[in-house]
Amino acid sequence: MSAIRDSTTRERPPADIVFDHVTKRYPGQATPAIDDLSLTVPAGETCCLVGPSGGGKTTAMKLINRLIDVDSGDITIGGRSIRSLEVTALRRDIGYVIQQVGLFPHMTVAANIGVIPGLLGWSGDRIRARTDELLDLVRLDRDFGKRYPAQLSGGQQQRVGLARALAVDPPVMLMDEPFGALDPITRTEIQDEFLNLESEIDKTVVFVTHDIDEAIKMGDRIAVFRQGGVLAQYGTADELLAHPADEYVADFVGADRGLKRLSLRTMRDVVTPDVLPDDGEGPSVDADASLRIGLSTLFAAGTDSVRVTDGDRVLGRVTLAELQGAVTRSAV
Repeated sequence: MSAIRDSTTRERPPADIVFDHVTKRYPGQATPAIDDLSLTVPAGETCCLVGPSGGGKTTAMKLINRLIDVDSGDITIGGRSIRSLEVTALRRDIGYVIQQVGLFPHMTVAANIGVIPGLLGWSGDRIRARTDELLDLVRLDRDFGKRYPAQLSGGQQQRVGLARALAVDPPVMLMDEPFGALDPITRTEIQDEFLNLESEIDKTVVFVTHDIDEAIKMGDRIAVFRQGGVLAQYGTADELLAHPADEYVADFVGADRGLKRLSLRTMRDVVTPDVLPDDGEGPSVDADASLRIGLSTLFAAGTDSVRVTDGDRVLGRVTLAELQGAVTRSAV
């Protein structure tokens, strides 16, 4: 959807976020909320912050848009210190999505989406055009613009919150447990839709979640915090699952981390065409399904191999032994 950028906003590429020895202490607390944190979120990637309650993940995120101020160290966005920017201007350049959505109940959906553009002095026509484009982007009918938040389901409200955060095409987005209040089915649906949107919106995203499975699914990189705001490990999901830094990280990602690694690759990645003849029988799984779904399908059918299909075409078969190998193979 190139029109999202071309017709109503100037192109604003994503920016990297760098924490440089950042520390934050709250008065009266014996230990820091964030303790000497250094990490880089590359431009255009999603970084999920996970950890126990009180581990500092939400504090770390709020330091980025200065809802909380850093005590020492620095944070830069695209090479510019957040301390060098006027706080209102900084926040207008950062999309913010929270669990409670935070829509203004007395304003229509369209008015909610247009809040920041209006503050920036956009014309009415430009705001309306941008609102229509964003409703299209988050898969809501344009007629929803006339409704009020109370007339929407939880999932619809979350889509509107996402659209509002994208209104002025910010290079950075902060998401604070954005899907935590949704029921499991709606949550999975919204997660999948956001993953599909990522290639279109091209943002650097910092995503706070308490759910390691959500972090594995949503994040290009994951930062695991321990109590006291200490970074325990930072890396890709595959790196954390294959090589946890210590027992704490291993426990946090779960004893089933071998199975979790299966969710990171698709059946297309492991199928070898024509190695096993296809007799047209047995269970089938889509080539873009995860290895974890392939294994589940195989177990449910009680067979030792599963057919891998791409539309009407059979790509080949994957055996139980090949799936076992995918679990034990080291991260690249």
